[in-house]
Amino acid sequence: MKKRGVLFIIFSAILIVGIVASVVIGEKKQREMQEKAILSQVEQEKIKEANKENIENKQQEKQPVIETKQEKKNKFEGLTLKGNDIGVPVLYYHSVDDVKDNELIISKQKFREQMKFLKDNGYTTITMEELYKYVKNNEKVPEKSVVITFDDGYADNYTNAYPILKEFGFNATIYMVTDWIDKDSYYLNSSQLKELEANGIEIQSHTGAHDHLASLTKEKQLDTLKRSKEKLEKLLNKEIHYIAYPFGEYNETTKKLTEELGYKMAFATSKGWTDKTDNLFAVNRVYVSAFITMDSFKQRVTTAKYQ
Repeated sequence: MKKRGVLFIIFSAILIVGIVASVVIGEKKQREMQEKAILSQVEQEKIKEANKENIENKQQEKQPVIETKQEKKNKFEGLTLKGNDIGVPVLYYHSVDDVKDNELIISKQKFREQMKFLKDNGYTTITMEELYKYVKNNEKVPEKSVVITFDDGYADNYTNAYPILKEFGFNATIYMVTDWIDKDSYYLNSSQLKELEANGIEIQSHTGAHDHLASLTKEKQLDTLKRSKEKLEKLLNKEIHYIAYPFGEYNETTKKLTEELGYKMAFATSKGWTDKTDNLFAVNRVYVSAFITMDSFKQRVTTAKYQ
């Protein structure tokens, strides 16, 4: 009997331990399941939050960006304007350097004196496009307007004229002979042309080889007019719309070809201001020789019928 009692006690103890262990294991599993459930819920919340952010980001990407555009400042605001019946002096130079006894090479001091006169007396330099619209469409320009141009494309246009133009805040146009680009240090190179173009000095055409156009055949005229235009367009990544005829020479074939090639205006060397009476493919200009006096310069920019 005693033996049976001992066995019963042992069996009971084992049973109790088993039950306790089962409860403990059950609780542990339950906690693990709860933890997994909580983690799963947290993950789901994270996923939901991420999806929400993605949707918001996509919506923001799809929404058009509305920019507040400021009105473009009118370049001529506050200035007295005039129509194309009065005219504008289109000055043309060649070289700016300290060389004596050459009418095409004006000294730096003289050129600066002329530019200072224009600045001190309230002149506005206008662009080729502004001049074109003035002549063709009578789009008004300042009463004291002037156009500054240089023929051929000498390197001193960059080293000597450009700093003076920048000093007075003037723009200008250089008519470049394209066969002379990168030829030698006497003429403008590609890098200089790009810098000038990017800083208010327009580069336009002066033919391919500085030809006497009127003496060329139609085919040769076409070649030099077209070659120059295409080379500058490729180099400067812009359309070329303006040309100055070398020596001021042209004929009816020249004018017709120039227009057909897409030029909008061509300049000769005929004396006088540019106004509504000018042929767009034989526009007048005002020659500025190295030999003219300051009084003569003043007369040319103030008087349409100058001597």
